[in-house]
Amino acid sequence: MSVRLRGHHLLCLLGFRGMGYSEEFARNMSGVYEKLRQSPETVIRIVEGADDLCAKFPCDQEYHCDHTTVLQHDERIARHLDVKPGDSVTWDELVERIRVRVQPRHIPEWCATCQWLSYGVCEEGMARIQKGEPLPPLNSL
Repeated sequence: MSVRLRGHHLLCLLGFRGMGYSEEFARNMSGVYEKLRQSPETVIRIVEGADDLCAKFPCDQEYHCDHTTVLQHDERIARHLDVKPGDSVTWDELVERIRVRVQPRHIPEWCATCQWLSYGVCEEGMARIQKGEPLPPLNSL
């Protein structure tokens, strides 16, 4: 079974540490994260717009998943990783593309408006990937 992900969530998953917009959102993202961590051969289907993570965005908050700026962010990252909506690529292949093509210094530039940026977990996740380390178990962080 594949996982549907948009461009910027390919990077968000690397820095995910259990935080989210709501408990349900974080639980869903934890499930996707652990699936990819435990089964890196999982096929990722690149989508435009809302994906399997957005599906649990809390309805009591402003739904930003379809904003033009978010879609542009997705496109920039997908282009940098040489994927486009409709492509199917394994998670381990995407991680390798990220390792080769993305640097921790890209995160503050590309994700400047992200509310999670100040935690530093995304740069930390990128640094792990740069060293060739896999996603760590969430309970070990």
